[in-house]
Amino acid sequence: METLLVRLKPYDPRRGHVLRRYTYAGIKFHEERGWSRVEKPVGDYLRSVHQLPGDSYSPLAFDVCTEEEAKAIDATESEASKVKHSATDELKVVPARPSGAVTTEELQKPVQPAACKDDPRRAKRERE
Repeated sequence: METLLVRLKPYDPRRGHVLRRYTYAGIKFHEERGWSRVEKPVGDYLRSVHQLPGDSYSPLAFDVCTEEEAKAIDATESEASKVKHSATDELKVVPARPSGAVTTEELQKPVQPAACKDDPRRAKRERE
């Protein structure tokens, strides 16, 4: 019997991955449980399931793959989560702003011309 590994894609609303649970053929898939081993016909059906039912343009809901592909996906995800640099890494120098740059504290506050303040053509605000 041929089997496949499936999982709901991790919850990420920015990418359109909004499903956290899905039930098919009596099997409940939960996003936080990770991978599940299913028979090939079930896996083939889950390949076509989208995040929003009836919307063929929404992202696919499941990762469906073989055991080797699943191990590769897990390895890349674990490496991507370890992005922090340590002190022993060879780090590039981050350049500071040149000394001639103007900061917001150095800017003067805009002064409204006197003619505008007393201009009778300008409507006055009503007090609340």
